[in-house]
Amino acid sequence: MEKLKLNLENLRQAFPDDFSQEQIAKAQTLFLKKLAQDAHKFYGGKIETVPKAPVYGFNWFNVWYTPGVSKVSTDIRENNDTSYELSNRGNLVAVVSDSTRVLGDGDCTPPGGLGVMEGKAFLMKYLGGVDGVALCIDSKNEKGENDPDKIIEFVKMLQPSFGAVNLEDISQPNCFKVLDVLREECDIPVWHDDAQGTACVTLAGLINALKLAGKKMFEVKIVLIGAGASNTTIARLIITDGGDPKKIIMFDSRGSLHTDREDIKNDTRFYRKWELCEQTNPNKIKTMEEAIKDADVLIALSKPGPDEVKQEWVSMMAEKSVVFACANPVPEIYPYAAKEAGAYIVATGRGDFPNQVNNSIGFPGILKGALMVRARKITDNMAIAAAHSLANYAEKRGINTENIVPTMQEADVFPVEAADVAMQAIKDGVARVNVTWDEAYKIAKRDIEHARNMTDTIMREGFIKEPPQVMLDEAIAWAIQQVK
Repeated sequence: MEKLKLNLENLRQAFPDDFSQEQIAKAQTLFLKKLAQDAHKFYGGKIETVPKAPVYGFNWFNVWYTPGVSKVSTDIRENNDTSYELSNRGNLVAVVSDSTRVLGDGDCTPPGGLGVMEGKAFLMKYLGGVDGVALCIDSKNEKGENDPDKIIEFVKMLQPSFGAVNLEDISQPNCFKVLDVLREECDIPVWHDDAQGTACVTLAGLINALKLAGKKMFEVKIVLIGAGASNTTIARLIITDGGDPKKIIMFDSRGSLHTDREDIKNDTRFYRKWELCEQTNPNKIKTMEEAIKDADVLIALSKPGPDEVKQEWVSMMAEKSVVFACANPVPEIYPYAAKEAGAYIVATGRGDFPNQVNNSIGFPGILKGALMVRARKITDNMAIAAAHSLANYAEKRGINTENIVPTMQEADVFPVEAADVAMQAIKDGVARVNVTWDEAYKIAKRDIEHARNMTDTIMREGFIKEPPQVMLDEAIAWAIQQVK
């Protein structure tokens, strides 16, 4: 395993030559889970707080704290907007979750979401130059039920300390109410990354996939499996961006969405799903076999696979079909299986397969763009602007069937995206500050380079230690043993 070193790019080479593609896919998933467990224990998590101001001597504490800092407090009292200039508020995001739907693992209890929320903050800093704080909360009321109103109250209370809020891993139907109420009633942007972030990047991938397939958004037939926060928002953004709702069919765990679904109509908590019942599937197609026949696009964000999407369904799709299987941590169908069934382009939410359609290339730039202009909210237009920014960036550097969207390794995509989002915020009238595109790009690029250079420096100086090679070797050996 020595050849693996600390580079995970050549991960497939670490598995036996006689492993099938399915075995390799399973082994990769197991390896990453084992390594994540061991690495998080080794480092004690992923985030710590460090000063951003200097300490040249102990008298500087009188500047950063009392008595000098009282002038900062009174200035902010006189004009709350100065908090964005005199504190870190203007570049600080609260990552809020009740941990009721963590990845594909369901309710993990409030502290169970910390690994994901810390990870969100980690990516915000390294990719977007944005500081984040993980806040996992208990949303249960006196009846023991997860209460959306408790999340809403919590977020409203924390507004004075943050420039934006990133909601994460909140189960449906609570997620719909929480986002929609907070977007309207908060004075800072509230963003649900599972919904808007996933939708933004999925739209970006779909734009470029359709370009490669030679198809237009308004003419394609689209089937969506899963009707949670992600897919309902994906459908909404696709329709807003030119997709034909009459050519969209969506499935939840009880079947297709249409106007005969009284169970959805009568439960007002699922109002977002009912909106799609009214807009899509006018012919009330009920079976997957009928829906998938000659479909151009399949977008699945449902239960982790690998057999949630059948190969025979893919084989029934139109020529040059596009399949997005984005459940985490295991896609609904593995890319090799979808390709064998005739798919032209396959995307997943994972970075160890081609075409990672994952919100990690969305939220760092989007939040940075919103923060730079002190936006009051993140509109759907801003999310769509981000999608087109990502798609255009990838197209300019070249796209193919195995590479339809930018990756996290392409550092410049994030300041470009941030600047495009900032411009849309100004256009939508939700920005408190006006800047030019060039100014926004330079600010974002400066902050992102600072975050990356700081991380590189503390790694080089040994403040972040290398994980031992044995940790990777043992994870590989364990994964191989589990699959054999």
